[in-house]
Amino acid sequence: MNKETVIVLDFGGQYNQLIARRVRECSVYCEVKPYTISLEELQALNPKGIIFTGGPNSVYEETSPGCSREIFELGIPILGICYGSQLMAHVLGGRVKTAPVSEYGRTEVEVDTKDVMFQDVSPKSVCWMSHTDYIAQAPEGFHVTAHTPVCPVAAMSFPEKRLYAVQFHPEVMHTEEGRQMLENFVYRVCGCTGDWKMDSFVETATKDLREKIGGGKVLCALSGGVDSSVAAVLLSKAVGKQLTCVFVDHGLLRKNEGDEVEEVFGANGAYELNFIRVNARQRYYEKLRGVTEPEEKRKIIGAEFIRVFEEEAKKIGAVDFLVQGTIYPDVIESGLGKSAVIKSHHNVGGLPDVVEFKEIIEPLRMLFKDEVRKAGLELGIPKHLVFRQPFPGPGLGVRIVGEVTEEKVKIVQEADHIYREEIARAGLEQNLGQYFAALTNMRSVGVMGDFRTYDYAVALRAVNTSDFMTAEAAQIPWEVLNKVTNRIVNEVKGVNRVLYDCTGKPPGTIEFE
Repeated sequence: MNKETVIVLDFGGQYNQLIARRVRECSVYCEVKPYTISLEELQALNPKGIIFTGGPNSVYEETSPGCSREIFELGIPILGICYGSQLMAHVLGGRVKTAPVSEYGRTEVEVDTKDVMFQDVSPKSVCWMSHTDYIAQAPEGFHVTAHTPVCPVAAMSFPEKRLYAVQFHPEVMHTEEGRQMLENFVYRVCGCTGDWKMDSFVETATKDLREKIGGGKVLCALSGGVDSSVAAVLLSKAVGKQLTCVFVDHGLLRKNEGDEVEEVFGANGAYELNFIRVNARQRYYEKLRGVTEPEEKRKIIGAEFIRVFEEEAKKIGAVDFLVQGTIYPDVIESGLGKSAVIKSHHNVGGLPDVVEFKEIIEPLRMLFKDEVRKAGLELGIPKHLVFRQPFPGPGLGVRIVGEVTEEKVKIVQEADHIYREEIARAGLEQNLGQYFAALTNMRSVGVMGDFRTYDYAVALRAVNTSDFMTAEAAQIPWEVLNKVTNRIVNEVKGVNRVLYDCTGKPPGTIEFE
């Protein structure tokens, strides 16, 4: 694509893709590349700027990724973040050492508002700090532009060479003015004008898919969620009747969801799709019997997911491609390069070794959730579908702590339905990033009427997030939580206690498993 591009060099941190997403929020196209990319390959991409990401705890570890000094002589603006800032200091002759106290969390950082990175930013800005080592002394030629009581070089810059570094994370929502800082870098330092729009993605993706698939047959995994729906409509736009959409009802969906998916995408729906619904409930329940470990459940669900597709593919004849609605957060959390694996996703890290398709296509792999929704609107998908609540590929299998049984699925379906119903009645649904009920594996004593009970506890979760990489627990009004609690314990058999999860991300994940 002939677009202004900023390259994020991946040194192994967890927020690498989030940085790319934040840059794209500024209407500037951004790609992530491994730190091992050669200088020649990097220059060939003609980037307007480069961002070094987080990585290991220390630049001095034997296996710590590095970079050559020559990259700083290319004349391309560079911003180092967290480990990236320490690497910049280390390579250019500064001093990095172990901090007397490791800062983690929100920290007030005093910044030099005259520096281009901090223009239009508060002199005392609240930032998200995370470090074990820190820059004790900036390299020659650099100016110290921010500090904390612990970190003497919380930021530094060399304006003449357009080199900048920050120890904190401007990309996470906990850094209150991080968006402004990144805008300052891409616009005021890199000179970008902002020509990345979602309509260009849809146009390019459609053209690329058409060329890649040619006359081949395509099988699309359709769950009815936002990601798979957008992927299905995008493929339909690209190859039309060459596409068959298979909806696997694994018995781990929300209440009535299977019928709702068929109503939208089936024969009587609004889209001209070849739609097949497969009832695989008992098959999944058997496979999951006795399994309690979350990762193992994800792997089983992922493997069975592919096996069902292979069987359906054989029924309809030779199929060349399998399409899945994988998005960026799925890829990140399943482990990217040397990044840690947080969890396996059924359509990324949970695939079996043998897949009977020519190739798997993931047209949304480079998009974050908000970008997927924008693409959906651009494709003409109705708003109520585009802004549907996110739902994990493994379904309620990861919202049931411990063994999955048909009885437990019924409990969590009913509790979740009540929760979503009351959230909608209270008019809160548009203000929440994600909300759902999960079934804990805890049972406790309760009293129902004149009888003693020993039943399950349901956990309610609701978060505010724009990117699904970081999140804060939502402050649901007490009267709403009280009403939901009363309905669940009175209407859902097997539940006598309701809890509310107040954990953010980090340290928790958005899902409850």
